[in-house]
Amino acid sequence: MNKKEIAKQYITHLENGNIEKVVALFNENGMVDSPLYEIKKTDEFYRELNSDTLNSELHLKGIFEENDSNNLALYFTYKWTLKNNQRVEFDVVDIIEFDNQNKISKLKII
Repeated sequence: MNKKEIAKQYITHLENGNIEKVVALFNENGMVDSPLYEIKKTDEFYRELNSDTLNSELHLKGIFEENDSNNLALYFTYKWTLKNNQRVEFDVVDIIEFDNQNKISKLKII
């Protein structure tokens, strides 16, 4: 799979709440840097996010990739319903850094 295909799978799995499949896209040392949850190991971050989430709707607006780069940016709208039924909607940019096996090594949420 190429980086764009992995990014699209990431969006699909995240929206569906399929945390195991999201985490499988990362390498074993994967990290997530989030303004809400701070810097965490991949599995810890997504377990915590999933435990706070009742429902998610993600609408992809664009994927931006430079040639000869291991980075890719996802731009999407995140409609998030928390467990307490509070709803929030915001635009997000995720900067994804890939390793040389096209596994995600770091994801920074902006």
